[in-house]
Amino acid sequence: MRLVLTEPAERMDRPYARRWWALLVLCLSLLIIVMANTALTVAAPEMTRDLGLSSADLQWVIDAYTVPYAALMLLLGAIGDKYSRRGALVLGLVVFGGGAVFGSLADSAATVIAARAVMGVGAALIMPATLSLLAATFPRAERAKAITLWTATAGLAIAAGPVVAGALLKDHGWASTFLINVPVAAVALVAAFALVPPSRAGHQDRIDYVGGLLSVLWTGSLVYMIIQGPHFGWDTKAVTAAVVAGAGLVAFVLWELRHPRPLLDVRRFTARRFAVANLAVALFFLAVFGAFYYLTQHLQFVLGYDALATGVRMLPLAGAVFVGSALTGYLTPRVGMKWTVSAGMAGGTAALALLTRVDGTSSYGDFVAPLIILGLAIGLALSPCTDAIMGSFPESELGVGGAVNDTSLELGGSLGIAILGSLLSTAYSGRLSDAVAGSKLPASALATAQDSVGAGYAVAQGIGAKARQLAAQAAHATDPHQAAQLKAQAGQLAQGARQMKDAVGSAFADAVAHTSLVGAVILGVGTVAVALLLPRGTRRDAEPTDAEPTDAEPTDADEAAKETKGTKETKQPVDDRVN
Repeated sequence: MRLVLTEPAERMDRPYARRWWALLVLCLSLLIIVMANTALTVAAPEMTRDLGLSSADLQWVIDAYTVPYAALMLLLGAIGDKYSRRGALVLGLVVFGGGAVFGSLADSAATVIAARAVMGVGAALIMPATLSLLAATFPRAERAKAITLWTATAGLAIAAGPVVAGALLKDHGWASTFLINVPVAAVALVAAFALVPPSRAGHQDRIDYVGGLLSVLWTGSLVYMIIQGPHFGWDTKAVTAAVVAGAGLVAFVLWELRHPRPLLDVRRFTARRFAVANLAVALFFLAVFGAFYYLTQHLQFVLGYDALATGVRMLPLAGAVFVGSALTGYLTPRVGMKWTVSAGMAGGTAALALLTRVDGTSSYGDFVAPLIILGLAIGLALSPCTDAIMGSFPESELGVGGAVNDTSLELGGSLGIAILGSLLSTAYSGRLSDAVAGSKLPASALATAQDSVGAGYAVAQGIGAKARQLAAQAAHATDPHQAAQLKAQAGQLAQGARQMKDAVGSAFADAVAHTSLVGAVILGVGTVAVALLLPRGTRRDAEPTDAEPTDAEPTDADEAAKETKGTKETKQPVDDRVN
């Protein structure tokens, strides 16, 4: 067996024998780039304490990964198509691993933000490469099954990130959540050379770099606006980003319409199946990422679970994703993606609707059913959409197809965290203000508590610490009158600390219910739109019957030469032979 696989997927005359091992490598690569975000939600409190991060610093630690990730995927996917999809995967793993090492050594907010940005660039190389290599390696008859396993891995990573991070934080610092990516990336890198066949587009056309730069401009500006506006206010930066995003999008569309070999043929969006599949992915992950954002906070702060316990309690979602993926693998070829995608989105809407019942007395048991339903919904809806998006692109543009799918996912997730996160913050602040109205809590303390649920509990703990301090002074006081006064003050403060803690928990729970209601309305309207707009027919009926030629197909000169020898060959669709 060769240590490095050199035969391109396009030149194999039969399905690649070790394609399922190759899928394992692709899924492992996908796993770490999704976990890089979900693990951080658990590691954030310790990182905040250690580095002294402000709320703005922490927000950019999280989002510095998202901006280059979303902005660069389309251009880097096209570059991978032209030069080497496996090369893009390998380079992405190197960049991602290097960023993880850099992040583990960070000692300031600026350094860790820069490290996260480097990891985002690596992820932008890896994500479209995994999908394009999957599509190039598997015959079309098996592609839907492979994509189902790919999407199930993404769902697993959402829940596995907090578990892994929580286990590491038991005995190690937050830097370990960065370093854990390094050995995994190294294993995936070595395995990629041994198990994943090289692949690239058959044609050698020049890349539309102007279109690529315009895509980076408008996508990056849009994501920046989504982050900056809701979290930090609609200042000059946010408004400028909005203007640049709008102008950049218009320029991108006009350029692509006029270019003979566009980076992305925007006319594809006139096809209902393709356009609605992207809409469904964006809407669904708006709800999923938004819900994940506040569910982890509720489990950690309101219910008091530590990092590991929080991760473990998200596992029902991961298990349900696999069940939903198995169901969609069976149902979609029989009833069509219209029904499985609509059912999945309806399930996601139902899960959010169940979360509207959350209040200050809710326990973990009240979250189990929504988590399971949400996991089933992810499994049902995501893989048919991804399969439809990838099936809309010829073999020469698989990297671009993967990038379009992943950009829809990332934009939807960013919108979810921005919109639902902003609504959550506003609702929590307002309800906490109402809950403590009439109390003697200083205005400065209330303003601090309103910043976040973590800050609210910190204020309550501070009041409790002051109460214990006064009680200790009372115990050592020699003057009985003074001791009685101190004891009374300590009792009042202790009661105030309990009331503050209850108010914070109740306010955040009410905010979760309110935000879930808005999320359910958004996803519910989206579900109706998707159900009405998606065309009928099974996935098999919707598959293209031909594709653009690649290197694997005979050239015209080859055909002519064969005809002169008296042989007659029938040209096969590329999907039957490119594996």
